[in-house]
Amino acid sequence: MEIALVEGDITTQRVDAIVNAANSSLLGGGGVDGAIHRRGGPAILAECRALRASRYGRGLPTGQAVATTAGELPARWVIHTVGPVWSASEDRSALLRDCYANSLRVADEVGASTVAFPLVSAGIYGWPVDDAVGQALAVLRSATSTTVTEARLVLFGSDTHAIAREVFEGRPSP
Repeated sequence: MEIALVEGDITTQRVDAIVNAANSSLLGGGGVDGAIHRRGGPAILAECRALRASRYGRGLPTGQAVATTAGELPARWVIHTVGPVWSASEDRSALLRDCYANSLRVADEVGASTVAFPLVSAGIYGWPVDDAVGQALAVLRSATSTTVTEARLVLFGSDTHAIAREVFEGRPSP
């Protein structure tokens, strides 16, 4: 699988699937989640409501992933995953890695070969950017049984992109 770092807006990526850093309600929110719901239109929310009414009555558990239509986004699917909130006192890294691994599994299930990922949990959930990039890359680089051929890590802002580039290239952050 080819891994690319892209600075930009995930809602403009022309890929088979866009991963949404969702909240457990699946009903939209702020950050990436809000942007995807706004740009994707009401079809995404309608499918999320149907998921809440059936399989995920209590919400999507942290680390899990599920697909819906992409609505008006330039993709076929949105893969929603719920990242963990950063904690200095509890290691939640496995849950963060699960977000990427389960999103790849769902991408395989729907037949997506190109996938755009946000930096899950690094926004309002407070995960340090350098570690969030490291966790994402650990999963993406070790994924050998996926049919995904391209994974884009879409980074919002030049500072985040610069940190990600340093981690990607194995250089220590300043």
